[in-house]
Amino acid sequence: MTIAPGKETYMSDVLNTIFPEARALEHWLVDIRRALHRIPEPGNEEHETSSAVRAKLDELHIPYTQIGTAVVGLLEGERPGRCVALRADMDALPIEEPADRPYASLHHGYMHACGHDAHMTVALGVAKLLSAHRHGFAGSVKFLFQPAEETTGGARPMIDAGCLENPHVDFVLGLHVAPELPVGHIEVKSGPFYGASDNLEIIIKGKSSHAAYPEKGIDAIVASASVIQALQTVVSRSISALDSAVITIGKIQGGTRNNIIADEVTLTGTIRTLSEEVRHSICSKVIDVCTQTASAFGASCEVHIRPSYPVLVNEEKATELVRDTAVQLLGESNVHLRQKPTLGVEDFAYYLQERPGTFWHLGCRRQENRSPSPLHSPDFDIDEACLPVGVAVQAASALRYLQAEP
Repeated sequence: MTIAPGKETYMSDVLNTIFPEARALEHWLVDIRRALHRIPEPGNEEHETSSAVRAKLDELHIPYTQIGTAVVGLLEGERPGRCVALRADMDALPIEEPADRPYASLHHGYMHACGHDAHMTVALGVAKLLSAHRHGFAGSVKFLFQPAEETTGGARPMIDAGCLENPHVDFVLGLHVAPELPVGHIEVKSGPFYGASDNLEIIIKGKSSHAAYPEKGIDAIVASASVIQALQTVVSRSISALDSAVITIGKIQGGTRNNIIADEVTLTGTIRTLSEEVRHSICSKVIDVCTQTASAFGASCEVHIRPSYPVLVNEEKATELVRDTAVQLLGESNVHLRQKPTLGVEDFAYYLQERPGTFWHLGCRRQENRSPSPLHSPDFDIDEACLPVGVAVQAASALRYLQAEP
């Protein structure tokens, strides 16, 4: 991305000073992260979290609007220009945290086990850092503090409510902490990065009879066993070996007693894909396989596929902007280009369906810790030295976009 004429010196000065400025905020960032970590809340119930975010924006004299528990802050530069949005998810997970940490959760049964406390802290750090530079850049920066990333997908309702307008957002950035990467390192990937997910429910209906006389019934359990086996062939025999997909049945429920042929079984699971073409194809095939297999046993079958998050596709130019910015700040050896996508999901994908942008990984592992606890684990924690790194990369990337040629 080319810096507009006359702004090269400004951006050169920013890149030389922004990391030291971010590091100078480290104690402030740590205090905020620990305060947020103590008050984890489930999706769309982030009332205390939302209040804490708004209080910090008030301190920074950044105006905001509220949409339910969501908060949208707007930092305006010295002159009109383009608009960059930075997303930070706010919700926590229903996990009980060990009580031996000095900043452990005060909300029984909930924990920031996915690093959303760090994401919010980085966004607030960018807000504080760029507030000090607001007279040096044109355009504006929006801060999207979003609920319900872990559950219903809070991105889509925020978009529908207008968070990408007034002013019109031209570019979106998001990040996620990554315990597999050490502090001071980041990871980027162009193109498909996270998968799409579809929730799967299969209801197989047979006919009850006494267990001693199975010929008088239609065994829904036997039919469901064959349906499960048949589903394992969908990916291996109906999808190209060069494409990626996963079908998982995670729950089986059926039957009433040990001596009664079951008349109904419900299977629930998930379908994960990396392209809309494969997504459509595999969902169609699942319906055919389930209904025809059940029919072979004389059973009927209902298949309900409920679309969830879409594929997250990073724009190439946006990814290169973050990569190049991070190389200048952290050094080339600390910036990793991911080769393969993940079949995990991320509702930042909704923003990328609407605007160009990119989503990247921020290393949060202590250098000496070679076996970090994974995300969504009660033992998960971050090395808080990652916070200034996230602030510096996000802030510098946003400024570079604002100063670039349209």
